[in-house]
Amino acid sequence: RAVDEILEAERPDLIESADPYQLGWKAVKLGRVLRAPVIGFYHSHFPEAYLRNSAKIFGKIATRRVMKLSRVYVRKLYNEHAATLVASERLASVLRDWGVRNVRVVSLGVNLDIFRPDASEKDTIRRALGLNSQKKVLLYVGRLAKEKNTAALFAAFKLLQQCRPNEFQLLVIGDGPERTQLRKLQARTKNVSWVRYCADPRELARYYRAADLFVHPGVQETFGLAALESQACGTPVVGIRGSCMDKIICHDQKSWARENSAEALAHAIAGSATKKLLTLGRNAAKKARRLYSWERVFDELFCIYREVRANYRQF
Repeated sequence: RAVDEILEAERPDLIESADPYQLGWKAVKLGRVLRAPVIGFYHSHFPEAYLRNSAKIFGKIATRRVMKLSRVYVRKLYNEHAATLVASERLASVLRDWGVRNVRVVSLGVNLDIFRPDASEKDTIRRALGLNSQKKVLLYVGRLAKEKNTAALFAAFKLLQQCRPNEFQLLVIGDGPERTQLRKLQARTKNVSWVRYCADPRELARYYRAADLFVHPGVQETFGLAALESQACGTPVVGIRGSCMDKIICHDQKSWARENSAEALAHAIAGSATKKLLTLGRNAAKKARRLYSWERVFDELFCIYREVRANYRQF
Protein backbone atom coordinates (compact mmCIF):
# COMPACT_ATOMS: atom_id res chain seq x y z
CA ARG A 1 0.00 0.00 0.00
CA ALA A 2 2.92 2.36 0.73
CA VAL A 3 4.08 2.08 -2.90
CA ASP A 4 0.59 2.97 -4.13
CA GLU A 5 0.42 6.03 -1.89
CA ILE A 6 3.85 7.32 -2.93
CA LEU A 7 3.19 6.96 -6.66
CA GLU A 8 -0.30 8.43 -6.41
CA ALA A 9 1.15 11.44 -4.58
CA GLU A 10 4.09 11.93 -6.96
CA ARG A 11 2.18 11.23 -10.22
CA PRO A 12 5.36 10.23 -12.14
CA ASP A 13 5.68 10.67 -15.91
CA LEU A 14 7.30 7.23 -16.13
CA ILE A 15 7.79 4.27 -13.79
CA GLU A 16 10.80 1.96 -13.79
CA SER A 17 10.53 -1.40 -12.03
CA ALA A 18 13.50 -3.64 -11.23
CA ASP A 19 11.49 -6.45 -9.64
CA PRO A 20 10.29 -9.54 -11.59
CA TYR A 21 7.80 -10.60 -8.93
CA GLN A 22 4.97 -8.89 -7.03
CA LEU A 23 6.29 -5.32 -7.34
CA GLY A 24 6.73 -5.78 -11.08
CA TRP A 25 3.04 -6.57 -11.50
CA LYS A 26 2.09 -3.76 -9.12
CA ALA A 27 4.09 -1.29 -11.23
CA VAL A 28 2.22 -2.39 -14.37
CA LYS A 29 -1.13 -1.95 -12.61
CA LEU A 30 -0.25 1.48 -11.21
CA GLY A 31 1.07 2.59 -14.60
CA ARG A 32 -2.38 1.99 -16.09
CA VAL A 33 -4.09 3.85 -13.26
CA LEU A 34 -1.71 6.81 -13.46
CA ARG A 35 -1.46 6.71 -17.27
CA ALA A 36 2.31 6.47 -17.10
CA PRO A 37 4.46 4.06 -19.15
CA VAL A 38 6.25 1.37 -17.16
CA ILE A 39 9.78 0.22 -17.99
CA GLY A 40 11.20 -2.97 -16.52
CA PHE A 41 14.91 -3.45 -15.79
CA TYR A 42 15.75 -7.14 -16.02
CA HIS A 43 18.78 -7.23 -13.72
CA SER A 44 18.95 -10.89 -12.76
CA HIS A 45 18.43 -13.79 -15.16
CA PHE A 46 16.77 -15.80 -12.40
CA PRO A 47 15.51 -18.79 -14.46
CA GLU A 48 19.05 -19.64 -15.57
CA ALA A 49 20.70 -18.87 -12.24
CA TYR A 50 18.43 -20.89 -9.98
CA LEU A 51 16.62 -23.53 -12.02
CA ARG A 52 19.70 -25.03 -13.64
CA ASN A 53 21.27 -25.50 -10.23
CA SER A 54 18.14 -27.39 -9.12
CA ALA A 55 18.51 -30.07 -11.81
CA LYS A 56 20.35 -32.38 -9.41
CA ILE A 57 17.48 -32.16 -6.93
CA PHE A 58 14.41 -32.29 -9.16
CA GLY A 59 15.83 -34.05 -12.20
CA LYS A 60 16.38 -32.73 -15.72
CA ILE A 61 12.84 -33.38 -16.99
CA ALA A 62 11.16 -31.50 -14.14
CA THR A 63 13.69 -28.68 -14.42
CA ARG A 64 13.06 -28.32 -18.17
CA ARG A 65 9.32 -28.04 -17.52
CA VAL A 66 9.81 -25.41 -14.85
CA MET A 67 12.21 -23.54 -17.15
CA LYS A 68 9.55 -23.54 -19.86
CA LEU A 69 7.00 -22.09 -17.42
CA SER A 70 9.56 -19.49 -16.34
CA ARG A 71 10.00 -18.37 -19.94
CA VAL A 72 6.24 -18.00 -20.31
CA TYR A 73 6.14 -16.00 -17.07
CA VAL A 74 8.99 -13.69 -18.11
CA ARG A 75 7.44 -13.11 -21.53
CA LYS A 76 4.00 -12.35 -20.06
CA LEU A 77 5.29 -9.96 -17.39
CA TYR A 78 7.72 -7.97 -19.52
CA ASN A 79 5.41 -7.68 -22.52
CA GLU A 80 3.15 -5.71 -20.17
CA HIS A 81 5.96 -3.14 -19.95
CA ALA A 82 6.54 -0.39 -22.50
CA ALA A 83 10.19 -1.48 -22.71
CA THR A 84 12.53 -3.90 -20.98
CA LEU A 85 16.08 -2.83 -20.14
CA VAL A 86 18.98 -5.26 -19.82
CA ALA A 87 22.67 -4.71 -19.16
CA SER A 88 24.14 -6.87 -21.95
CA GLU A 89 23.55 -7.68 -25.61
CA ARG A 90 23.67 -11.38 -24.88
CA LEU A 91 20.86 -11.18 -22.32
CA ALA A 92 18.87 -9.02 -24.73
CA SER A 93 19.20 -11.79 -27.32
CA VAL A 94 17.95 -14.37 -24.82
CA LEU A 95 14.85 -12.34 -23.93
CA ARG A 96 14.08 -11.65 -27.59
CA ASP A 97 14.30 -15.38 -28.29
CA TRP A 98 11.82 -15.89 -25.45
CA GLY A 99 9.38 -13.51 -27.14
CA VAL A 100 9.91 -10.38 -25.04
CA ARG A 101 9.27 -7.25 -27.14
CA ASN A 102 11.11 -3.91 -27.14
CA VAL A 103 14.23 -5.05 -25.28
CA ARG A 104 16.84 -2.29 -24.94
CA VAL A 105 20.46 -2.54 -23.78
CA VAL A 106 21.74 -0.07 -21.19
CA SER A 107 25.08 -0.75 -19.52
CA LEU A 108 25.53 -0.15 -15.83
CA GLY A 109 28.01 2.46 -14.74
CA VAL A 110 30.79 3.02 -12.23
CA ASN A 111 31.48 5.92 -9.89
CA LEU A 112 34.82 6.91 -11.39
CA ASP A 113 35.57 9.33 -8.56
CA ILE A 114 35.82 6.31 -6.24
CA PHE A 115 36.82 3.44 -8.51
CA ARG A 116 40.02 4.76 -10.07
CA PRO A 117 43.68 3.73 -10.19
CA ASP A 118 45.95 4.74 -7.29
CA ALA A 119 49.12 2.67 -7.06
CA SER A 120 50.27 4.45 -3.90
CA GLU A 121 47.73 2.54 -1.75
CA LYS A 122 48.68 -1.00 -2.81
CA ASP A 123 51.45 -1.66 -0.28
CA THR A 124 49.53 -0.04 2.59
CA ILE A 125 46.46 -2.21 2.07
CA ARG A 126 48.56 -5.34 1.66
CA ARG A 127 50.38 -4.71 4.92
CA ALA A 128 47.10 -4.07 6.74
CA LEU A 129 45.75 -7.42 5.52
CA GLY A 130 48.97 -9.29 6.18
CA LEU A 131 49.47 -10.05 2.48
CA ASN A 132 52.89 -11.01 1.16
CA SER A 133 54.19 -8.33 -1.19
CA GLN A 134 56.23 -10.95 -3.06
CA LYS A 135 53.17 -12.95 -4.12
CA LYS A 136 50.48 -12.24 -6.71
CA VAL A 137 47.24 -11.24 -4.97
CA LEU A 138 44.11 -12.77 -6.50
CA LEU A 139 40.86 -11.04 -5.55
CA TYR A 140 37.24 -12.19 -5.55
CA VAL A 141 34.40 -9.83 -4.60
CA GLY A 142 30.85 -11.11 -4.33
CA ARG A 143 28.46 -13.58 -2.79
CA LEU A 144 29.78 -17.01 -1.83
CA ALA A 145 27.14 -19.13 -3.53
CA LYS A 146 26.55 -21.82 -6.14
CA GLU A 147 25.18 -19.39 -8.71
CA LYS A 148 28.44 -17.41 -8.43
CA ASN A 149 30.50 -20.57 -9.09
CA THR A 150 32.75 -19.89 -6.10
CA ALA A 151 33.34 -23.63 -5.63
CA ALA A 152 35.31 -23.59 -8.90
CA LEU A 153 37.38 -20.65 -7.65
CA PHE A 154 38.24 -22.38 -4.37
CA ALA A 155 39.11 -25.63 -6.15
CA ALA A 156 41.25 -23.73 -8.68
CA PHE A 157 43.16 -21.98 -5.91
CA LYS A 158 43.72 -25.32 -4.18
CA LEU A 159 45.28 -26.63 -7.41
CA LEU A 160 47.49 -23.54 -7.68
CA GLN A 161 48.68 -24.06 -4.11
CA GLN A 162 49.67 -27.61 -4.96
CA CYS A 163 51.69 -26.76 -8.07
CA ARG A 164 52.78 -23.17 -7.28
CA PRO A 165 52.68 -22.86 -3.48
CA ASN A 166 54.78 -19.70 -3.25
CA GLU A 167 53.30 -17.69 -6.09
CA PHE A 168 49.68 -16.75 -5.24
CA GLN A 169 47.49 -15.61 -2.38
CA LEU A 170 43.72 -15.20 -2.43
CA LEU A 171 41.72 -12.32 -0.96
CA VAL A 172 37.96 -12.90 -0.73
CA ILE A 173 35.48 -10.08 -0.02
CA GLY A 174 31.94 -11.29 0.67
CA ASP A 175 29.83 -13.90 2.42
CA GLY A 176 27.23 -16.52 1.61
CA PRO A 177 26.20 -20.17 1.99
CA GLU A 178 29.51 -21.49 0.62
CA ARG A 179 31.54 -19.87 3.40
CA THR A 180 32.21 -23.36 4.82
CA GLN A 181 34.23 -24.25 1.73
CA LEU A 182 36.20 -21.05 2.12
CA ARG A 183 36.97 -21.83 5.76
CA LYS A 184 38.19 -25.30 4.77
CA LEU A 185 40.46 -23.70 2.20
CA GLN A 186 41.77 -21.28 4.83
CA ALA A 187 42.50 -24.21 7.13
CA ARG A 188 44.61 -25.86 4.42
CA THR A 189 46.73 -22.84 3.52
CA LYS A 190 47.84 -19.56 5.04
CA ASN A 191 47.54 -17.89 1.64
CA VAL A 192 43.82 -17.06 1.95
CA SER A 193 42.45 -13.86 3.51
CA TRP A 194 38.74 -13.23 4.04
CA VAL A 195 36.91 -9.95 4.60
CA ARG A 196 33.35 -10.98 5.32
CA TYR A 197 31.66 -7.64 4.75
CA CYS A 198 32.58 -4.35 3.11
CA ALA A 199 29.85 -1.70 2.86
CA ASP A 200 32.10 1.28 2.13
CA PRO A 201 32.70 1.74 -1.64
CA ARG A 202 35.94 3.62 -0.96
CA GLU A 203 37.27 0.75 1.12
CA LEU A 204 36.21 -1.70 -1.58
CA ALA A 205 38.10 0.34 -4.17
CA ARG A 206 41.24 0.01 -2.02
CA TYR A 207 40.89 -3.78 -2.08
CA TYR A 208 40.60 -3.72 -5.87
CA ARG A 209 43.74 -1.60 -6.10
CA ALA A 210 45.65 -3.89 -3.71
CA ALA A 211 45.15 -6.90 -5.99
CA ASP A 212 47.19 -7.97 -8.99
CA LEU A 213 44.37 -9.88 -10.66
CA PHE A 214 40.60 -10.03 -10.14
CA VAL A 215 39.18 -13.55 -10.55
CA HIS A 216 35.59 -13.80 -11.79
CA PRO A 217 34.45 -17.47 -11.81
CA GLY A 218 30.78 -16.77 -12.61
CA VAL A 219 29.21 -18.04 -15.82
CA GLN A 220 25.65 -16.78 -15.25
CA GLU A 221 26.27 -13.07 -14.76
CA THR A 222 23.98 -10.60 -16.49
CA PHE A 223 26.62 -7.87 -16.34
CA GLY A 224 29.51 -8.33 -13.87
CA LEU A 225 29.69 -5.02 -12.02
CA ALA A 226 32.51 -6.12 -9.69
CA ALA A 227 34.68 -6.98 -12.70
CA LEU A 228 34.03 -3.52 -14.15
CA GLU A 229 34.84 -1.81 -10.83
CA SER A 230 38.10 -3.75 -10.66
CA GLN A 231 39.13 -2.63 -14.14
CA ALA A 232 38.22 0.97 -13.33
CA CYS A 233 40.69 0.68 -10.43
CA GLY A 234 43.38 -0.60 -12.79
CA THR A 235 43.23 -4.30 -11.87
CA PRO A 236 42.69 -6.69 -14.83
CA VAL A 237 40.26 -9.61 -14.76
CA VAL A 238 40.46 -13.33 -15.48
CA GLY A 239 37.43 -15.59 -15.73
CA ILE A 240 35.57 -18.21 -17.75
CA ARG A 241 34.54 -17.46 -21.31
CA GLY A 242 30.91 -17.40 -22.39
CA SER A 243 29.15 -15.37 -19.70
CA CYS A 244 27.10 -12.24 -20.34
CA MET A 245 29.93 -10.13 -18.92
CA ASP A 246 32.34 -10.85 -21.79
CA LYS A 247 31.54 -7.51 -23.46
CA ILE A 248 32.52 -5.39 -20.46
CA ILE A 249 36.06 -6.72 -20.26
CA CYS A 250 38.31 -3.87 -21.33
CA HIS A 251 41.34 -5.98 -22.22
CA ASP A 252 41.97 -9.18 -24.20
CA GLN A 253 40.64 -12.52 -22.90
CA LYS A 254 43.11 -14.83 -24.65
CA SER A 255 44.20 -16.47 -21.41
CA TRP A 256 40.66 -16.91 -20.02
CA ALA A 257 39.37 -20.41 -19.24
CA ARG A 258 37.64 -22.06 -22.18
CA GLU A 259 35.47 -24.30 -20.01
CA ASN A 260 33.84 -24.20 -16.60
CA SER A 261 36.21 -26.33 -14.54
CA ALA A 262 38.64 -25.78 -11.68
CA GLU A 263 41.52 -27.06 -13.82
CA ALA A 264 40.76 -24.65 -16.67
CA LEU A 265 40.35 -21.72 -14.28
CA ALA A 266 43.62 -22.50 -12.49
CA HIS A 267 45.39 -22.67 -15.85
CA ALA A 268 43.81 -19.34 -16.87
CA ILE A 269 44.93 -17.66 -13.64
CA ALA A 270 48.48 -18.94 -14.03
CA GLY A 271 48.56 -17.80 -17.66
CA SER A 272 47.15 -14.36 -16.90
CA ALA A 273 49.66 -13.84 -14.09
CA THR A 274 52.54 -13.97 -16.59
CA LYS A 275 51.22 -10.96 -18.50
CA LYS A 276 52.14 -7.31 -17.99
CA LEU A 277 49.36 -6.76 -15.47
CA LEU A 278 50.15 -3.12 -14.75
CA THR A 279 49.91 -2.24 -18.44
CA LEU A 280 46.74 -4.30 -18.89
CA GLY A 281 45.15 -2.66 -15.86
CA ARG A 282 46.13 0.85 -16.88
CA ASN A 283 44.65 0.43 -20.35
CA ALA A 284 41.49 -1.20 -18.94
CA ALA A 285 41.00 1.72 -16.55
CA LYS A 286 41.22 4.21 -19.43
CA LYS A 287 38.64 2.30 -21.45
CA ALA A 288 36.32 1.91 -18.45
CA ARG A 289 36.51 5.66 -17.84
CA ARG A 290 35.59 6.34 -21.46
CA LEU A 291 32.68 3.88 -21.72
CA TYR A 292 31.18 3.37 -18.27
CA SER A 293 30.86 6.70 -16.50
CA TRP A 294 27.47 7.25 -14.88
CA GLU A 295 27.11 10.43 -16.94
CA ARG A 296 27.26 8.43 -20.16
CA VAL A 297 24.95 5.73 -18.81
CA PHE A 298 22.30 8.24 -17.72
CA ASP A 299 22.47 10.03 -21.07
CA GLU A 300 21.57 6.72 -22.77
CA LEU A 301 18.93 5.91 -20.18
CA PHE A 302 17.15 9.26 -20.43
CA CYS A 303 17.10 9.03 -24.22
CA ILE A 304 15.11 5.80 -23.82
CA TYR A 305 12.87 7.39 -21.18
CA ARG A 306 12.02 10.28 -23.49
CA GLU A 307 11.38 7.97 -26.44
CA VAL A 308 9.12 5.65 -24.43
CA ARG A 309 7.20 8.57 -22.95
CA ALA A 310 6.73 10.21 -26.37
CA ASN A 311 5.46 6.99 -27.96
CA TYR A 312 3.16 6.32 -25.01
CA ARG A 313 1.35 9.60 -25.56
CA GLN A 314 0.32 8.47 -29.04
CA PHE A 315 -2.21 5.99 -27.60
